[in-house]
Amino acid sequence: MNQASPGGAVRVVLVDDHAMFRAGVRAELAATGAGVVEVVGEAADADAAVAVVRDLRPQVVLLDVHLPGGGGVEVMRRQPSPDTCYLALSVSDAAEDVIGTIRGGARGYVTKTITGPELVDAITRVAGGDAVFSPRLAGFVLDAFAGSIDVAAVDEDLDRLTEREREVMRLIARGYAYKEVAKELYISVKTVETHMSSVLRKLQLSSRHELTKWASDRRLL
Repeated sequence: MNQASPGGAVRVVLVDDHAMFRAGVRAELAATGAGVVEVVGEAADADAAVAVVRDLRPQVVLLDVHLPGGGGVEVMRRQPSPDTCYLALSVSDAAEDVIGTIRGGARGYVTKTITGPELVDAITRVAGGDAVFSPRLAGFVLDAFAGSIDVAAVDEDLDRLTEREREVMRLIARGYAYKEVAKELYISVKTVETHMSSVLRKLQLSSRHELTKWASDRRLL
């Protein structure tokens, strides 16, 4: 059985492939959630996450959707700690990511725009058995259960893109500048440009305008 830290703090493992982001979340939780939540471990990919969660048996895992080695859903599928709850913390707010992650076993899904106090609240609520979603994302889940979003449909075009290319594609399609995408994803502007060129080539599109329309038609924005 998973135990709280001394003093009753919720024990948390942070899983994200960006070391700078993990450090930022750890610092924010230490500042705003002292005595309420405690980060007891970290991992940067799916295999490492499974090992850390199995060893530490935290109450809550903050889990990025897109990870090297299979992604967040793969971590949950392998069930390294049956009593652990999973809260997705991702840059992506695309419907298929939200619904797929919830169906994979997560108790909630929040985006990386969340504030420190909001994240502390989300962690404690998930640890207590509640389901937590960023406001806009709750609608996706309701739509899925109502049958208005066909999450089983496979988009062959989207499937050609890597996970990182999908992240870049969604941000560019929403109007982000390359520098903003780089800051959001903790990568260089040059890397953003490389991914963008690959996305346009794979999707046989010629401009950002066409990409925005393509993404909008697939409800990816």
